[in-house]
Amino acid sequence: MKRSEINTIMRESLAFLRARQFLLPPFATWTPEEWRKKGPECRDIVAQQLGWDITDFGSGAFDKVGLFLFTIRNGTFEDLKRTDGKIYAEKILIVQPNQVTPTHFHHQKMEDIINRGGGELVIQFWNSTPDERLADTDVVLSVDGVRTVIKAGTTITLKPGESVCIRQKQYHKFWGAAGKGTVLVGEVSRVNDDHVDNRFLDPVGRFPDIEEDEPPLYLLYNDYRRYYRNM
Repeated sequence: MKRSEINTIMRESLAFLRARQFLLPPFATWTPEEWRKKGPECRDIVAQQLGWDITDFGSGAFDKVGLFLFTIRNGTFEDLKRTDGKIYAEKILIVQPNQVTPTHFHHQKMEDIINRGGGELVIQFWNSTPDERLADTDVVLSVDGVRTVIKAGTTITLKPGESVCIRQKQYHKFWGAAGKGTVLVGEVSRVNDDHVDNRFLDPVGRFPDIEEDEPPLYLLYNDYRRYYRNM
């Protein structure tokens, strides 16, 4: 992805979120120059991988295969080992109509996916086999607290206000329903670390290779190491 494309997505996403009256925390709009001046008081933002996460999964076509995410709160895997650790995470996602997030599961993260408004979110499900392929067994879900059983490869559609709980190692693929508008999606989960906890059915680039054709507007969380001096 070009940095100019990422900057444009950031501007458009902020406008979309404001229109939905969903506001991001102050650090979302810290500039690279401001990040260079931050001290050790900001280490948790970096360690917990908070902030902007924009990816085309290596597709080169963000509008077709891609996802906008912003991690609002998170813990670390070390927190999972402690009785007083922060073991939860929250993200906000923006999903365009027909924009696909490829088939994947999470090894340890259980998550609730919530349609917070806008269009409709389509999610396709499978169980995984011991060798991490697609199983042909029925998938058991909790849809707004209601036990729901579907056939392998079946989709469910979440309308605004609806949600589904996705358990560890349940493969899922999602996109915005055609003709229904952009979807604001919430995610509430256990601690999240996208560097180690994702299993994609087919190889993808979880984080984009960036062509630096202009300076960053704001930093992706993978940019912190280049600008923050207190890691």
